[in-house]
Amino acid sequence: MLTAFVLVLFAYVLGSVPWGVVIAKKACGIDPRTAGSHSIGATNISRLCGFGWGVATLFCDVFKGTLPVFLALQNRLDPFEVSLVGLAAVLGHVFSCFLHFRGGKAVATTIGVFLPLAFLPLLGAAVLCLLLIWLSGFVSLGSLTLVSSLPLFLLFSGQTSWLGLSLVLCLLVFFKHRENILRLHAGTEKSWLKSRHQENPSDRSATSESDQEVKK
Repeated sequence: MLTAFVLVLFAYVLGSVPWGVVIAKKACGIDPRTAGSHSIGATNISRLCGFGWGVATLFCDVFKGTLPVFLALQNRLDPFEVSLVGLAAVLGHVFSCFLHFRGGKAVATTIGVFLPLAFLPLLGAAVLCLLLIWLSGFVSLGSLTLVSSLPLFLLFSGQTSWLGLSLVLCLLVFFKHRENILRLHAGTEKSWLKSRHQENPSDRSATSESDQEVKK
């Protein structure tokens, strides 16, 4: 039987593996920390390297949360110890020992943590997340909706053993998204639906004026 300490340490080290950096460098020779939104998460990797590589990053980041929690449950740790293991995995992703204690924004690994703990409440929160992204085009808004609604789904489903963990991770995700929140408030957040190659209206008007000059 693995002890709680060993699993917490394992969770932190596994969570620290920066799959977004590894995948982006291997797939397209780009360091995501210096390109795009400078995030190592799946959204930025999708923009930089393509949707498939973004999905691969998402899968790896989710798995970092799922495996340690699954092992903790298999070793019959109590809910508090399991919560510590899950928290360690997310903290590893956010404060990676391989990236000078910097990292991602915690959402994918949080999803991974709750997959084996509370699948149905997580599913409800994920549906709301995807709905918000589809309606608004903002991945950040969907992510914040997911972590905000998850404690409510846990409460209503009676799975209160994980309520404390969900609230702590919710605060962590909001902290990591503080710049996104400011941009959402200012109306300057980049939409997922908006093409990065979309022409500027000023460019289009300049082009139109130039065409008119040619026609004259």
